[in-house]
Amino acid sequence: MRVVVQNDINRAYGNRGIRGRRTGARGALAALALAALVSGCTQPGSGAAVHPAQGAQPLHAPPARALDSYATKLRAAYAARVAAAKRWGLAKVPLTAPPAPAPKPEITARKGFEVDDQEELNLPPVFTTIPTKQKIVFLTIDDGENKDPAFLRMMSDLKLPYTAFLSNYLVKDDYGYFRKMQAQGHTVNNHTLTHPYLPGLSYAEQKREICGMQDIMKKQFGKAPTVFRPPYGNYNHDTLVAAKSCGIKYAPIWDEEVYVDHWEYREDDRSLHPGDIVLTHFRGRADWKGTMVDDMRRFLGKVTAEGYAVARLEDYL
Repeated sequence: MRVVVQNDINRAYGNRGIRGRRTGARGALAALALAALVSGCTQPGSGAAVHPAQGAQPLHAPPARALDSYATKLRAAYAARVAAAKRWGLAKVPLTAPPAPAPKPEITARKGFEVDDQEELNLPPVFTTIPTKQKIVFLTIDDGENKDPAFLRMMSDLKLPYTAFLSNYLVKDDYGYFRKMQAQGHTVNNHTLTHPYLPGLSYAEQKREICGMQDIMKKQFGKAPTVFRPPYGNYNHDTLVAAKSCGIKYAPIWDEEVYVDHWEYREDDRSLHPGDIVLTHFRGRADWKGTMVDDMRRFLGKVTAEGYAVARLEDYL
């Protein structure tokens, strides 16, 4: 019921902007409530009730009061999302992602991104997209240099998931910022100690970069992650062997990258696709012509306008 109602609300508001009329959602909720209450039918011209088949249990519609309470909560939650979108200057209200899948999709290395003995050694797969037909994308944010409190407030207000890949040399001055992020339900993952070009290092040096960050993340954030992103998206066989030895199971990179003033694409069609992983960075005015909040406006503006919701990457791994 929850998914159906939310999707109906999304359809009612999605193409009308933040100030769309409320009547569409109210009407949709009323129709759904009516459908839920009507669990059977009667014979035309007969006052007798229709009885269930022998052995079947009679169906009972939920009390109208409970349904009304549920609809009221939905309206309140959506109204809060509308208000948050307006407060942060978004043209449209971000869409809500569907529930996490069960079972999870099978994640394999993207074709052409494998290394020698990829399957034989069961090495962490490098991939840019999650296999799904749903119109969802995954927001990932790298390194940790800029620590904008407004960004945390914005994403908390909008209740949007994202995954952070942290490099210790950039986050060690304020682990607390990322603990706040973690407390809000966002995942922090491994992006090495010093963000080097890993293929230029020996196996031992690569292992030190990855396992060393695992140790720090366990100490600072409570556990060592199983997800790792190689800096610059560059890796070799030693990288994935070292990563596996450090407890890493997945090595996602990205299909698109968003900046405060433009997008960049891996594919020739320069388009979003269901399940794409999108990269951005913790950057501010010192590096870009804008803030993290500006960057999120550009990201959300495009994905929402094209009918995509933002889902949580770890829910699909």
